[in-house]
Amino acid sequence: MSKEQRARVDAMLRQPRPEGPRSVEAIRAGFEELMAQMVVPDGIRSVRTALGDRPALHVEPDSGARAGTILYFHGGSWVFGSPETALSLTGHLVARTGFGAYSVDYRLAPEHPFPAAIEDALSAYRALLDSGRDPSGIAFAGDSAGGGLSVTTCLAARDAGLPLPAALVMFSPGVDATRTGESMDTKEGIDPIFTRASVEHTAAMYLAGQDPRQPLLSPAVLADLTGFPPMLIQVGTNEILLDDSTRLATRARAAGVDVILDVTADVPHVFQAFAGVLDDADLALDRAALFLTQHVRTPDASAASAG
Repeated sequence: MSKEQRARVDAMLRQPRPEGPRSVEAIRAGFEELMAQMVVPDGIRSVRTALGDRPALHVEPDSGARAGTILYFHGGSWVFGSPETALSLTGHLVARTGFGAYSVDYRLAPEHPFPAAIEDALSAYRALLDSGRDPSGIAFAGDSAGGGLSVTTCLAARDAGLPLPAALVMFSPGVDATRTGESMDTKEGIDPIFTRASVEHTAAMYLAGQDPRQPLLSPAVLADLTGFPPMLIQVGTNEILLDDSTRLATRARAAGVDVILDVTADVPHVFQAFAGVLDDADLALDRAALFLTQHVRTPDASAASAG
């Protein structure tokens, strides 16, 4: 069924959209409408809370969470999206791992351009550490822009002298604001969501005139990833941001980081959001959950390994 499922998802994402650049309000509303169609798993509960200086969505299994925390950063080009639009992704990770998750409602551009999102993500991580959580029991995860935030928040944490989390999981991360990857051109038209023009439109809002050639904006080509925790990068071949992931993985390997580059053929950007309707999405989330449970240290796991 997978080939037919991929074709249906691709057709859904190619529904006609207005020509030319859209307003921020239209982009945000359209994204909310799209993500409201995604399947949120049963057996989880979510509640609005605060983490650091920002609101957040706390997601956990109905039966209660096991030890271990996922700090999740939603996608949306740093311009749109929210913890609610990412609930299918956060929820599936929670349901599969049993961990609790906090999804951060970080500030968005153009009202709050770079580096506001990174500041908010770092503040949320500090709050988890200040609450007494051990960094070995925390993983960062995120999709698209939020996948990029997983990396840049790790850079910011290291620069601030904070201990790093146990692992990073990234779904189609946006990690190159220079837009120099070959896939930006070779996947144009194959990608059912993005064009170069559309990503440059939203990127300009986030950059607000800043030079993209800096590590916190383009970690795939400029960041020193030495000492980073193990990383899982999942990406589809039908996306113009494919080379963001491949070059981040290459850079991580060169820095001696344990990294898994998990590429799925003929699927779009953040295909994991289609869990429940696309088998590839469910399988990818299974792999992500396995990676998380292998790397997030919990008291039970620590005792077992000691024995």
